[in-house]
Amino acid sequence: QVQLVASGGGLVQAGDSLRLSCTASGRSFSSYTLGWFRQTPGTERQFVAAVGWNNDNTLYADSVKGRFTISRDNAKNAMYLQMNNLKPEDSAFYYCAVSNWVNIDPSRYDYWGRGTQVTVSS
Repeated sequence: QVQLVASGGGLVQAGDSLRLSCTASGRSFSSYTLGWFRQTPGTERQFVAAVGWNNDNTLYADSVKGRFTISRDNAKNAMYLQMNNLKPEDSAFYYCAVSNWVNIDPSRYDYWGRGTQVTVSS
């Protein structure tokens, strides 16, 4: 059974940092794009960042560019999102997912994992 699990969320203050992890089980995703999305109640799922299979091809939403860094460790079948200088508007449930290529469209991602909550207080 394929499963993605996001972890590392929590309650922090504005300006703090968090590192999210996404671990996959059931199959290897080393040749696929991995992406992070976030969602708040009543809103559409929003693209955050994506990384290609070799860590060289990355894409970020403008709202997180320069503050967030996405990376992956194919040996561990894992992906990470280092979030620095967090802002209250970053508060959301964060999910990881798999795609065949680096893109921002959530409909082109599969195997949505269980998310992790990030709350940033002002």
